[in-house]
Amino acid sequence: MSVQPANIAIILKMLPHSPGVYRFLDASGTVIYVGKAKDLKARVSQYFRSGGLNRKTQVMVSRIADIQHTVVGSESDAFLLENNLIKKYQPRYNILLKDGKTYPWICVESGNFPRVTVTRRFVRNGSRYFGPYSSAMHAHGLLELINSLYRLRTCRMPITAEGVAKGKYKVCLDYHLGRCAGPCVGKMSEAEYGAQIDATVQILKGNSYSLIKDFERRMNECAAALKFEEAQIWKERLDLLQKHYAKSFIVNAKGINVDVFHVLFEGQDAFGSFLRVHDGCIVQSLNMEIRMRIEEDEASVLGSFISGIYGRLEQFGDAGDSPSEIVVPFMPDMPEALPGVTFTVPEKGDRLALLELGRKNAAALKFERLKHEEFVNPEEHSARIVENLRRDLGMEELPVHIECFDNSNIQGTNPVASCVVFRDGAPSKKDYRHFNIKTVVGANDFASMKEVVNRRYSRLLSEGEELPQLIVIDGGRGQVNAAYEALDELGLIGKVRLIGLAKRMEEIIVPGDPYPHFIDRNSTSLRVLMHIRDEAHRFGITHHRNRRSTSSLVSELDNIPGVGAVSREKLVAKYRTMSRIKKAPYREVVNVIGRRSADSLFTWLGLEKS
Repeated sequence: MSVQPANIAIILKMLPHSPGVYRFLDASGTVIYVGKAKDLKARVSQYFRSGGLNRKTQVMVSRIADIQHTVVGSESDAFLLENNLIKKYQPRYNILLKDGKTYPWICVESGNFPRVTVTRRFVRNGSRYFGPYSSAMHAHGLLELINSLYRLRTCRMPITAEGVAKGKYKVCLDYHLGRCAGPCVGKMSEAEYGAQIDATVQILKGNSYSLIKDFERRMNECAAALKFEEAQIWKERLDLLQKHYAKSFIVNAKGINVDVFHVLFEGQDAFGSFLRVHDGCIVQSLNMEIRMRIEEDEASVLGSFISGIYGRLEQFGDAGDSPSEIVVPFMPDMPEALPGVTFTVPEKGDRLALLELGRKNAAALKFERLKHEEFVNPEEHSARIVENLRRDLGMEELPVHIECFDNSNIQGTNPVASCVVFRDGAPSKKDYRHFNIKTVVGANDFASMKEVVNRRYSRLLSEGEELPQLIVIDGGRGQVNAAYEALDELGLIGKVRLIGLAKRMEEIIVPGDPYPHFIDRNSTSLRVLMHIRDEAHRFGITHHRNRRSTSSLVSELDNIPGVGAVSREKLVAKYRTMSRIKKAPYREVVNVIGRRSADSLFTWLGLEKS
């Protein structure tokens, strides 16, 4: 398999600031290096900066033809996935662990009076395994916690019920030290010991919320009693439990064998993620962009993606043993049936967590491709955004010109409004406008909105300017209805589209429709609407702050004898705040308002005429 040399510079720009694993491929498509990172963009970019690399690393970088990456949930997950992929691909430039070293597990052995141990060998002999853990210290610390809570045996004797009844065994030092309950001599029954094992398994599964609460209570009680050393012990136990519950889904001890597929849609494109999980370990991942030539339903696209991935794996001899279960976000419409395969749409548990990891990788690919398009072909990117917005809002005309309104006041003082304008999905700041509310008294957002919309479009109509295709109101149904009344009075209903965007659930308010509309939270359409809404709010707040500051300054200057209205206006225009006036040199103030007014001002404020 050979690959076309990729534009590495653009790939580096598109990498996310997220934990994950990256893979370097050479011109033949062979993986030559696998690495982990808590910040993919920062780590991978280091390889391509001049200087600081040794000779061998420079040779490796010179052979890179493409870069692939997989996003994960945490740095620990990156450790585990890197370990799996190094074993699978055996990359030339990685340090290969020839002794077969792997990450540690905690094993609850099978049989009577089972032991709980730390091991690096996963043997299917009926024992239960939990982990793996990204560090042996974590595994041993958790085992130490379990041994401090429950008195479990550590000896290797094959204890049987018959042997206990016949007195074949003797207690060891652990029993005398209080670390073992002595089940070998009948000091604890098999049922009581089994209850301790069940409690241990619940801790290892992460099902001990009550235990965490108990640890917190004990820690706080010790701290309140000034028993800080004991409180520290409980804190360390609490930290161990909480760290353990940050569960990794890169590797799972249940031995799950599934393929995971997820697809996200954006206009005429779809972005798919494939994960192969073998014996609970993610051993393969692949992300692909799907370009749809015609309008297709989501189930058909997912089915085609699944068939395409399996065809690609077979083509390059990388199919391996396909599992009999496929995890999907919804049922696919397959071009051809897959014999012996079951499709699962999970609602909870580990499969749902794996599906969410697939969604994150599809979302990362989608973000990367859209940013790449924005960087390389901004006109096509803008056209895509506008078309997606038209389709998601059910508009006939493309919303190439959008305007958004927002009100701003504090307890009815200095009420203002803002209007921001987007053209082709991007801000057009030269067209932004501020409004000071003139006819409304007090804090009446609805009346203020009606006034501003009426003023804005009556002026555009009188001057013969073009109208927007879409008007967005930052607010709920009350503000939208007020804007609708203003447009109705101007005869613009049916000529422009009006919607509101509420902050609480990012819901779309449509006049006359009692039910809110929702757009996919991952879509560019909602991101554009949120951007214009937030921009209107920012622009309005800035103007409101400036106006409040100006009003406060005018009020302070009103009380100064010898400083008239004209001088006050000049001071406000020049300095904006009283603190700036106090810092201004005397000669500069004289040049602004004249010597007589400047003398009155400096005398009133007690400033030196330096």
